Amino acid sequence: MSSYGLWLSAAGMKVNDHRQAVLANNMANVHTTGFKQDLAIVTQRKVESREDAYPFDLQHPVLDGLSGGVNVRESFHDFSQGAVEQTGKPLDVAMMEDGFFVVSDGTKERYTRDGAFAVNAEGELVLSAANGRWRVLDEGGARIEISPDLPEPTVSEDGTIRQGEDAIGRLQTVTFADKQSLRKAGENVFEATDEKPEAANARMQAGALESSNFDVMTGLASMIEATRAYEMNANLLRMQDEMTGRVVSTVGRLN
Repeated sequence: MSSYGLWLSAAGMKVNDHRQAVLANNMANVHTTGFKQDLAIVTQRKVESREDAYPFDLQHPVLDGLSGGVNVRESFHDFSQGAVEQTGKPLDVAMMEDGFFVVSDGTKERYTRDGAFAVNAEGELVLSAANGRWRVLDEGGARIEISPDLPEPTVSEDGTIRQGEDAIGRLQTVTFADKQSLRKAGENVFEATDEKPEAANARMQAGALESSNFDVMTGLASMIEATRAYEMNANLLRMQDEMTGRVVSTVGRLN
């Protein structure tokens, strides 16, 4: 029984360590444009005899009535809309609906909610983050070039970029049937794994940016709760270890 409790407490520590790591990453990105928080998912584990379908003679009438502990599952991406903040910068674009901007580094495409755009030395529209490595693509999959000889660019609600009266491109926006198949690839971009992107006619707002959808106060409360749960399981594990040691010592003296 004591050994069983050790495993349960150790599993509790593992789960809450994972929760703290997920929350810490969310907090670190609270000021990241368009950041989507992750949610730590925990599931109940079946007792071993049921999980591995042991025959009846290997089941235990007491242990099989207890919990099998907890397991960590892959984190869930929360794609809910973040607050929109006005910046007044013409190349800042907030995605107001479901969708992602499409960017490329020349070899691969990635997807982002980060609409903080800038113009690099070659006149290409790029993400301000990651030193402009990601070029923003238009609806035809080409890079968007901004001419220095034309008026300052503006972005309309449908993503059309104009310089004066000239439309020079339209931001490509896509969505995915299963967004949980997307994987965070660093630099505030997502990588598609199994899902193929679908065209999305998202509504946009120029001169504004979407904030992170992580709520700091809720996150702090969750972090405190996870820390206390970790400490409680650590104390239980230590107590059970000490109890096991006393049992072994007592049995040894009796023998």
